[in-house]
Amino acid sequence: MKKAFLISMVAASLIYAGELHLKLAPKGAKHVMPSSLNQVLSFNQAVEQARKAVVNISTKKHIRFHNGLNYLFNDPFFRDFFGRHFNFDLPKERIQRALGSGVIISKDGYIVTNNHVINDADEITVTIPGDSKEYSAKIIGKDPDSDIAVIKIDPKKELTPITFGYANELKVGDVVFAIGNPFGVGETVTQGIISALNKNRVGINRYENFIQTDASINPGNSGGALVDSRGALIGINSAIISRSGGNNGVGFAIPVDMVKDVATKLIKYGKIQRGYMGVSIRDLDSSLKEVYNHKEGAVVLDIVPGSAADKAGIKRGDLIYEVDGKKIKNAAELQRVIGSYAPNQKVTIKIERDKKDKTIQLKLSSRTSQITLSKDKGVLGGVYLSDLNSQNRYQYRIPSNVQGVLVTDVKPNSSAEKAGIQAGDVIVQIEDMEIKNLDDIKRALKRYGDKPKKVFVNRYGNIFIFVLK
Repeated sequence: MKKAFLISMVAASLIYAGELHLKLAPKGAKHVMPSSLNQVLSFNQAVEQARKAVVNISTKKHIRFHNGLNYLFNDPFFRDFFGRHFNFDLPKERIQRALGSGVIISKDGYIVTNNHVINDADEITVTIPGDSKEYSAKIIGKDPDSDIAVIKIDPKKELTPITFGYANELKVGDVVFAIGNPFGVGETVTQGIISALNKNRVGINRYENFIQTDASINPGNSGGALVDSRGALIGINSAIISRSGGNNGVGFAIPVDMVKDVATKLIKYGKIQRGYMGVSIRDLDSSLKEVYNHKEGAVVLDIVPGSAADKAGIKRGDLIYEVDGKKIKNAAELQRVIGSYAPNQKVTIKIERDKKDKTIQLKLSSRTSQITLSKDKGVLGGVYLSDLNSQNRYQYRIPSNVQGVLVTDVKPNSSAEKAGIQAGDVIVQIEDMEIKNLDDIKRALKRYGDKPKKVFVNRYGNIFIFVLK
């Protein structure tokens, strides 16, 4: 009897299973409801002000195309068959329409949204909750790297701007609401929680630091508000992971601190200028942790010749674990931190080299010239290029041992597209010149001019050769 009593006393606090002690929650937790039977649990007051700040955005884009049947009507047989008075000049332009959302951030009409919502739009129209009038909007600035853009309308009365929250106060499990215009059905509010913080490697933009939520985010919600239970903005809804196109409970929002920083700079300068080190980096994996004293940071894989990192003496194998007192956990965080500085700013970087700590002073340069060589026309017959980095390596599944310059896009109907160049190809050599970065591309173009050039690319581990000019 005493033995049974002792066992029951132990079980009241823990379960003993060999050497495993399981911590149990206290029994008898109360299931609560509103304090009276005539009360309804509601967040209406919390989201009411936020709803007034979320707008619907409609865009139009005029797309020119070549009708594939035109060549048939050049044949006299078809002209006789359809009749000489038949209109052979078939339309060569169509209008592409899209819907999204935005958030009012000032009384005089500044609105923040996703870059992908308004990118390349010829017309942008905004409608405000409670107002049937359609406002024409102009683009103030856009930043593809963070997927943030600012547009502006000219309202006749003061608008209701959103209240900003703080990203550093967010906790996993916080109740949140997504407000937007899903599927064009009009203003909608959905509820969920914060599922995770600081998510990267999603493949959406360059500077990823997402809030993950299970609040329903669907097509049309992009650019809308993610607010906390008091109605304060904590993020801009950006994307979902879905196989069907609908919501599967995995949505992503850009944190409010990044939104505030980028939007402020776009309004002030019209563009974003970010600091640039000129390094290729990767995370510490389990094997690399064995050879470094620090267990967090970003490992330097390569240095762009002549870059800020090169001038400061950064070397391959250096582990960067701190920038201006900010601890660096991984490659994505280093990229975000450096990108938060302006070009020509000086930073103090702490590295580990040969198991010894070292402090380096570094003056950042601008990465604008490193992104692409020609924004409008492309180069080498119509290709758009970028240096390899941890994000695009992950996106295109490019191994760390592959060095070169990434083809990020190919201009439609260009000679490069017709030759067979594809996005994801890595240019490794032009003629007899080895290519490791965009500066090498510039030197090759200068050396070989406009004449046809042999271009070698690495595609999924196989080397192909193309002739481009």
